[in-house]
Amino acid sequence: MTQPVLYLSHGAPPLADDVLWTKQLAAWSAELPKPKAVLIVSAHWEEAPLTIGATETVPLTYDFWGFPQRYYQVRYPAPGAPELAAQVRKLLRTPSTPVADDPTRGLDHGAYVPLVEMFPDADVPVLQISMPTLDPATLVSIGRKLAPLRDEDILIIGSGFFTHNLSGLDMGRDPAHTPPTWSSEFDDWGDRAVAAHDLDALVDFQHKAPAARLAHPRTEHFAPLFVSLGATVDSPTERRAVIDGYWYGLSKRSWQFG
Repeated sequence: MTQPVLYLSHGAPPLADDVLWTKQLAAWSAELPKPKAVLIVSAHWEEAPLTIGATETVPLTYDFWGFPQRYYQVRYPAPGAPELAAQVRKLLRTPSTPVADDPTRGLDHGAYVPLVEMFPDADVPVLQISMPTLDPATLVSIGRKLAPLRDEDILIIGSGFFTHNLSGLDMGRDPAHTPPTWSSEFDDWGDRAVAAHDLDALVDFQHKAPAARLAHPRTEHFAPLFVSLGATVDSPTERRAVIDGYWYGLSKRSWQFG
């Protein structure tokens, strides 16, 4: 079975308290064919060379600070995916491109927060890999090399946030409040660019998109999109925004390719 490829906006740990968003993620996963395993790239793991995380069940990585204790008590004991790790090494490793391993690194919140809602039984093996760079073209190339995994029943997920400027957050307001202009303008541009398969514009988004520097003061939350795009660039497929809208002003737009 050929799996689709996803790019999702993952939210912070309080996503679990958002009734609408959790329902949207659960409904999305219910429509997907259950995969053999999930390969996920999160905005919250940058490490070079590209590094493969734990291939057996280890404790989660609680990579956030200042939240209530209950968010640090979340567990997600998904099985490891050692066979998938071997496939990733084979696809990505070359004499000039090393691939490293970190057998102690558990899933970070960019991985487990959405997966808890999408695969709550934790019965699908999960493998996380790092982003070795934020360069869009390089990440597209990585995605292209990973594309054959789709035909092996592997669900590839890029996990970020379609707009991400934490200085613009006002957690004292309603989560669905009207977004700032920089967020809505970037979201509209990105929606149209992805739907139009305009990879050149997306790769150059820092110069082509309106309010790019405000929507992404740092680009790590947009970067996983390029892995997802790369995994489908050689086999153009239907693409649709499965989730849209805003969370405290940030665009939670999330895509399915194929």
